[in-house]
Amino acid sequence: MLTITDLSVRLAGRLLIDSSSVQITPGSRVGMVGRNGTGKSTLFKVIRGELAAEHGSVTLPPRWRVGSLAQEAPDGPESLISVVLKADLERDALLAEAETATDPHRIAEIQTRLVDIDAHSAPSRAAAILSGLGFSAADQMRPCAEFSGGWRMRVALAATLFAAPDLLLLDEPTNYLDLEGTLWLEDHLAHYPRTVIVISHDRDLLESSVDQILHLERGKLTLYKGTYSSFEEQRAARELLDAKAVKRQEAERARLQAFVDRFKAKASKARQAQSRVKMLERLKPITALVTEDVREITFPAPEKLLSPPIIAVDNASVGYDPAAPVLTRITLRIDNDDRIALLGANGNGKSTLVKLLAGRLAPFSGKVTRADKLSIAYFAQHQLVELNEDASTYDHVRKLMGDAPEAKVRARAGAIGFSGKAADTKAGKLSGGEKARLLLGLATFFGPNMIILDEPTNHLDIDSRAALAEAINEFPGAVIMVSHDRYLIEACADRLWIVADRTVTNYDGDLDDYRRMVLSSRNAEPAPRERSVPGEKQQRPRSDNRGSLKKRIAEAESEIARVTEIIAKIDTALALPDIFTRDPKQAAQLSKARANAADALARAEEQWLEASAQFDEAAG
Repeated sequence: MLTITDLSVRLAGRLLIDSSSVQITPGSRVGMVGRNGTGKSTLFKVIRGELAAEHGSVTLPPRWRVGSLAQEAPDGPESLISVVLKADLERDALLAEAETATDPHRIAEIQTRLVDIDAHSAPSRAAAILSGLGFSAADQMRPCAEFSGGWRMRVALAATLFAAPDLLLLDEPTNYLDLEGTLWLEDHLAHYPRTVIVISHDRDLLESSVDQILHLERGKLTLYKGTYSSFEEQRAARELLDAKAVKRQEAERARLQAFVDRFKAKASKARQAQSRVKMLERLKPITALVTEDVREITFPAPEKLLSPPIIAVDNASVGYDPAAPVLTRITLRIDNDDRIALLGANGNGKSTLVKLLAGRLAPFSGKVTRADKLSIAYFAQHQLVELNEDASTYDHVRKLMGDAPEAKVRARAGAIGFSGKAADTKAGKLSGGEKARLLLGLATFFGPNMIILDEPTNHLDIDSRAALAEAINEFPGAVIMVSHDRYLIEACADRLWIVADRTVTNYDGDLDDYRRMVLSSRNAEPAPRERSVPGEKQQRPRSDNRGSLKKRIAEAESEIARVTEIIAKIDTALALPDIFTRDPKQAAQLSKARANAADALARAEEQWLEASAQFDEAAG
């Protein structure tokens, strides 16, 4: 059990957690929520022992393994599958010792323990996790260094999940994922067999993957049973009860005070008045739950609506190399009131499509027709780094308003969400959510006809995401969105387009249908597929297929040699004359280990044969 007792945590002079206590039972799946900056990530650091508490304690069972996502993405020449497999430290150590052990009794102990931890099925479990997070079978054999930072963070997440710690701590894991990876992760966490605490602002993840909500607000931790919807209902009821209690207490204080004021000067009532004074002193005030209002998000309306369609694309192809276009056969139209969400795994060309629509890429062939005077606002997460860290919100707005009076500039800064002194805070000191709000305001400053939003929710908390959804629904122009946030898509989109197989098609189902399709394909045996898109953010580079197959052949040969050696050592241990009479249980476990090793050998040989056949075919 994870027990937090009277915990107080102060960071940079600010009290983030104030004398809070909570108990989390083994096997719980807990979603941790709270506004940005309240101290959720700080609590994780205390649990991991990286930060000392000012007061109180955090205790864990002595043998619990605590796992969390690494701060730095893995890198180097090792294949993805090797990186993930090494995350199970005990298995890795036992396999290393098994290669050098000579004592038959120690060999028996090693193999028995490998059976206990199901070590021989580890490669298939690791491959399934990588597949769920979007890596094909060919990808899994490639070196980690070939992938971009975003993809390598997925590898880090895969390694953390594969290690299956007794306490799994995840801090905004969906920030590294597309919608398809998020859907798989939701399903994986919903079936996680041990204790997990996940900090998330993804409403659907909190609805489908957890059974408790840990809320951090004004320094206090409160644990609620149930999903996020249940938490909202319970919290609303609690706020109502607290408000009523405050009202009752205020009435009681007023009654007692009136008695004191009326009779304190009368000798006959002095003792009773003094008694009422003591009652007032003992009547500790109830702290009413203060609603932390969310600043709204607004998008300025365009000066006038254009004649539809505002964009029409006819049989276009687009990409970065005319010889190998990313997308082909694109035919579509966008009207003034469209709300369109793009579906499809990262690397399939969603960013390429929005660049075509925004006019940042010209088509190689076909035709793109845009309405006259069409204005497009484009928001993408990578643009956050383009903000001038030394300039304030006022400075950024002033740059767009020229010689406008200061009062008007500050009024526009306030409309974006930075009123008063907040407008003078330098961008470098803003939180991720505040930077996202600023960039949204700047991108839509002049009232565009169409807004393109590429992962706009990554740094926004739950309430701010709801404010964004409301702003999208109230905007009279067209909106194209790429997001892993299912709530935002369901709340706003009325059309779904799938970007896959090098083209764009309309999807007639809803997100529940799409979720079933994604989980069905990602829980199946992963099939090799090339999804590299030169020039796109977070893409995987192209690789020579024959080189990849040669590596798979070499890995399979290495696995065959390793497992063959293990079988030989098990046979040596089983050949001991007294093994079956001295320790029948160990003998049975060794026999089981040999059967598992034989299965692993058969799988390795199948992989070798398959890769060899593909290599011969590729060689012609």
